[in-house]
Amino acid sequence: MPHSLIVVPDNDRQLREALAALRTEFKLQDGFSPEVLAELADTLQHHVLPEQDLGSLPFITIDPPESMDLDQAMQLERSSDGYLVRYAIADVPSFVPPGGALDAETRRRGQTVYAPDGRIPLHPAEMSEAAASLLANQLRSAFVWEFSLDSSAELRSAKVSRAQVRSIAKLGYGQAQTELDAGTSSAYLPTLQLLKEIGLKRIELERQRGGASLNTPQQEVEHDDGGYRLVFRPALALEDWNAQISLLTGMAAAQIMLEGKIGLLRTMPAPDPAALETFRQRASALGKPWPRGLAYGEFLRSLDVADPHQLALMHAATALFRGAGYTPFDGELPAQTTQAAVAAPYAHTTAPLRRLVDRFVLTICAALSAGEEVPSWAREALPLLPELMTASDQLTGQIERAALDTVEAALLSSHLGTEFDAVVVAGPRPAKTEKLEHPGSTPTAEQRCTIQIKEPAVSAPCTFHGELLVGSTIRVKLTQADIQSRTVLFEMVAGQDTVAG
Repeated sequence: MPHSLIVVPDNDRQLREALAALRTEFKLQDGFSPEVLAELADTLQHHVLPEQDLGSLPFITIDPPESMDLDQAMQLERSSDGYLVRYAIADVPSFVPPGGALDAETRRRGQTVYAPDGRIPLHPAEMSEAAASLLANQLRSAFVWEFSLDSSAELRSAKVSRAQVRSIAKLGYGQAQTELDAGTSSAYLPTLQLLKEIGLKRIELERQRGGASLNTPQQEVEHDDGGYRLVFRPALALEDWNAQISLLTGMAAAQIMLEGKIGLLRTMPAPDPAALETFRQRASALGKPWPRGLAYGEFLRSLDVADPHQLALMHAATALFRGAGYTPFDGELPAQTTQAAVAAPYAHTTAPLRRLVDRFVLTICAALSAGEEVPSWAREALPLLPELMTASDQLTGQIERAALDTVEAALLSSHLGTEFDAVVVAGPRPAKTEKLEHPGSTPTAEQRCTIQIKEPAVSAPCTFHGELLVGSTIRVKLTQADIQSRTVLFEMVAGQDTVAG
C-alpha cells in the first residue's frame, strides 16, 4: 500500500534540489537505451490489433487529470438480475517481445517509480503514454475482463480476452465526481451511476469479508512566509468505488489462476499483534482512539482523511500491511493464497503499464480463460518474478521514505528550537551507556524513541534520558530539521516525569 503522492511547488528551489538529488542517490534512470527504443519503434510499426472488436462500446477512463499512462477503461451495464462489468486493461504484452531489450529493461525496473518531482516510468512514453495507453477516441488493443455480478454485486462469472476498444472520454476523478453528482447528461453517465451503485455494494462485501483498504489523498507542499505547510487533497468517494472494480478484477484473476493451477498471487499475512498495538498507541496519540473489539478494517474506514492528524494515522496504518509478497505456483497450489487486506486470494493484473507482474498475470489469465496453454515465456518467468518485484518494491519504498523525510524536514525547518506537545508511539530504543567518569556513579544513557506531534502531523525520533513508556505525553524541542540530509530530531525537554504513561 503506497504512500499518497506528494506534490511540491515548482518555485521552491531548495526542496526541488533535495528531491532531485534522490535520483542520483538511488541511481534512477529516466531514459531508455537506443536498443530498447529501436526495438519499440519496430514493434509499433508492425503492431496488429486483435480481431475481436468492442470499439462500439462506450468505455471511459477515470484517472488523475494529468495522467497519460492509462491502464484501465470501464463500461458498466445493468443486467436482468444484476450487473455486467467490462474492464479493459492495456495490452502491454503485445508491445513487449519476450526475451527482447524492453523485456529485459522492464524486468530490471520492476515498476514505475513515483517521486514528488516526477516519475521514472517502467516503459518508454512512446508506448506507455501513447500507443498502449487507453487514450480517448483512439482504437486500442486491450485485455477485456467481463464480469457477471448478481444483485448484491457478488461475482458470478469472469472471463478475459483480447479485443479492440475505444474510450469515449478521459475523465479526471474530480470531473467524474462532479458530473455524477450533478447528473450531467452524457453517453457515459449510466456507467458513472452504476460505478457508484456497484462500488458501494462491493465495499459492503469487503466489510463482510473483513477486508481493509487504504485510500490516502494527495499532499501538496506550499512554501510561504519563510516556512512550509502541507495542503491535503482528500480522496473522493468515486475513487473508492473505482478502486473496487480493480479489486474485483484482481480477485477474479486469482481465482482463475488457482483453478488453472498456475499463476502468481499477491499474498500478505494478517498483521501481527505487536504491529496492531503500536498502531493503537499511535491512534491515541493522534486523538483518534481505536476502540477495543473493532476490526482494524472498520477502524480505517472511520478515519476522516480531511483531518491532517487522521491522515497521518492512515499513513501509519501501512505498518499493518507488511509482509506482502508474490507467490508463484505451477501445478501445485501454494500454502498461502490469501491477501489479508483484501481478505481473499488476489493478484496484480490491472496496471501493466506501471507494474511488471501484471503483464504476465494478464497473459496467463487470458490463456486459461480460453482453455489454451499458457505461453512458455510467461510460465518460465513465474519463479523469477517475486525476486525482481521484491527488489523493485524495496527500492521504491526507500525512495518514498527518503522523499517523505525530505518533505518533513522542510515542513519543520523554520521551527528549530520550538517546543511541541508529543506522544511516544514507539520505542524506546536504548543507546550506548556513557563511560563512567567516577567509580560508583550512576550511568546515564541517551535513548531514542519515536514521537508523534499533531501540527504538523509528523512522526520523528526523539532523544531522552531515563525511562519512558509508549503512550506517554511529553514536551519536546526540535533540535534538527535539515532538508539536505533529510534529518529531523527532537529532544525531550528536561524536568519531566518520564515514567508516566
